[in-house]
Amino acid sequence: MNYDTIEIERQHDGQAAWIWMNRPALHNAFDETLIAELTQALLTLDADASVRAIVLAGRGKSFSAGADLNAMKRQGAASSEDNLADARRLAELFRVLSECATPTVARVHGAAMGGGMGLAAACDICIASSQASFATSEVKLGLIPAVISPYVVRAIGERQAYRYFQTAERIDAARAREIGLAHESVAPEQLDQQVQAVIDAILSGGPAAQAASTALIRHVANQTVDAALIDDTAHRIASLRSLPEAKEGLSAFLDKRKPRWNGQ
Repeated sequence: MNYDTIEIERQHDGQAAWIWMNRPALHNAFDETLIAELTQALLTLDADASVRAIVLAGRGKSFSAGADLNAMKRQGAASSEDNLADARRLAELFRVLSECATPTVARVHGAAMGGGMGLAAACDICIASSQASFATSEVKLGLIPAVISPYVVRAIGERQAYRYFQTAERIDAARAREIGLAHESVAPEQLDQQVQAVIDAILSGGPAAQAASTALIRHVANQTVDAALIDDTAHRIASLRSLPEAKEGLSAFLDKRKPRWNGQ
């Protein structure tokens, strides 16, 4: 499929798919086309069993500056129905990204403002250049970080959100790591090396187990530890132990060899 605002690059024999946002002159700001193309690319790649990792990155000086202000103005002047429909399409992008069964990695350099910070938070893993900066800058425009809020609050917690949603302060990479937004902050020249290290680590695991791990986290997070939850976790591990992937993983470990996932 041909895209106007993104590029797809496949690495590791196609097992790692890089989605490059490609509006560098506008710092990869979201417009209607980028929103639609990112959503479609994520759905397509997540449904491809050969893809083991999805990396989200940006061309040019920035990861993403968030909303394209001209597009925002257009929607503000549109009918209430069209305005709401546009907001729902943006919200759907973040939902699709956050619900990918395939592990997702944000490669963040430069600015990740507003929705750009939302993309970083919605990915499973965030690796940031030490020169990256983040912000929920919406209040400076008289707006709120509404559709990104579930993912940003999940990443940084309610207490930090009270501060940054209201002050719109810039968050440097070291602070982003400190508050849980970024998993790693590395020198710019080491950014791709660190992303590749994460991809290598992902490829070493069982794909079905990773998808099940993601589902497990989403189920147990913020739940009360009661008899029902304990029983659910027991059922999950019991069902996986009987699958071919687990049998291969255990056999490979005992035989001191690399596992052959999906017959590889």
